[in-house]
Amino acid sequence: MASRSLSRLALAATGVVLSALLGGTAAAQPADTPVFWRVPATAAQAHALAAAGFDVEEGDAGTVSVVGGQAVANRLRALGYRPTFFDTVYKELPAQANSLAADTFYGGYRTVTAHENHLTAVAAAHPDLATKYTIGQSWKKAQGQGGHDVQAICLTKKQTGDCTLSTTSKKPKFFLMAQIHARELSTGELAWRWIDYLADGYATDATAKSILDTTEVWVVPISNPDGVDIVASGGNSPKLQRKNANNTRGGCSGTNIGVDLNRNSTFKWGGDSNSACSETYQGVSAGSEPETQALEKLARAIFPDQRGTGNNDPAPSTAKGTMITLHSYGNDIIIPWGFTQATSPNDAQYRRLGAKYSASNGYLVGTNEETVGYDTSGTTDDFTYGELGVASVTFEVGGSSGTCGGFLPRYTCVDSTFWPKNKGALVTAAKAAAAPYQQ
Repeated sequence: MASRSLSRLALAATGVVLSALLGGTAAAQPADTPVFWRVPATAAQAHALAAAGFDVEEGDAGTVSVVGGQAVANRLRALGYRPTFFDTVYKELPAQANSLAADTFYGGYRTVTAHENHLTAVAAAHPDLATKYTIGQSWKKAQGQGGHDVQAICLTKKQTGDCTLSTTSKKPKFFLMAQIHARELSTGELAWRWIDYLADGYATDATAKSILDTTEVWVVPISNPDGVDIVASGGNSPKLQRKNANNTRGGCSGTNIGVDLNRNSTFKWGGDSNSACSETYQGVSAGSEPETQALEKLARAIFPDQRGTGNNDPAPSTAKGTMITLHSYGNDIIIPWGFTQATSPNDAQYRRLGAKYSASNGYLVGTNEETVGYDTSGTTDDFTYGELGVASVTFEVGGSSGTCGGFLPRYTCVDSTFWPKNKGALVTAAKAAAAPYQQ
């Protein structure tokens, strides 16, 4: 049976042990101990809850999960909802996780600095394969408050013109981005393993060699570095920061500050929350955040515009390029559109490509309506598909409950579950980059 225990150190910090579950609720929980509450809700109600500032996540059909403690559950009941305890957020850590390396947290997850050092080391060790880029800045760095550069790496067996910021280079491109939502910890680790698989495997692995001989692979392992810093600052009790660190809108505190970078893209922006403290706060304007600007600038620099401007203009069958944005959780492969319940003009091609991804990871293929159950405007995959015609999808990595579920799965789940399931899907995406709509 899947573990439903809080992290030992999280328990120590609160001085409370999660009691036996009685009648579908968690007994004797303090208000500040976050758990997942299962809430029956329509798509419209889910959107309204998110707009009101609740931390709304994917649920089963006709329900959503809301993250929070007893105080959040009480607010939901006061509004007429019926929340019941579903699962813990923090997962039990093995004993050895109490002694962590300086550049890791919560059992082994790597800090932003560790990811930066990793990209530098890969580029130095494999100069014939890897090129590191600074593509922009985090919000805090742009404000002169510390922060980080937003960094990318391009991997290919370099020939003249390869891994340059060019829309006309000869090789097709696969773009992988991770941890745009900072607390979705497994995603950055999958990007790390993907980079190592290609760079270290080129000399010995026929598949890795084939990919890098024919394809440019672009990876942004940490898309929201300031947010990840906030998460990591909690150590073995990570802070549940989702958004970036923009604190210029008053009235928000703790992990409520920031802009949801996956609601801030310039394509079909404006359908999500205008409440600054909401987890889906979309920002003051389309593309307002420096992290969003960095990601969109990179995409425009490496992919040509291959699609018309109308919602119903399909990307042509000859269009090149694949993109996956890694999120957690849900075990889903989400295909466009996100901003509307209408299917995209390339829906049939997306479902065929998605089925190939799913053959490796077993995830459900579908639109937002068919998976998470609500619309999402201003997303990165809608941008790369809608603006550029790139075959773009979201992977929601991991289940909704248990040791390997939620935002904060036990670190060992990366190698035991997430990487084995998703390695083949990433290989498929790289191989499909030359003709994704012909799969």
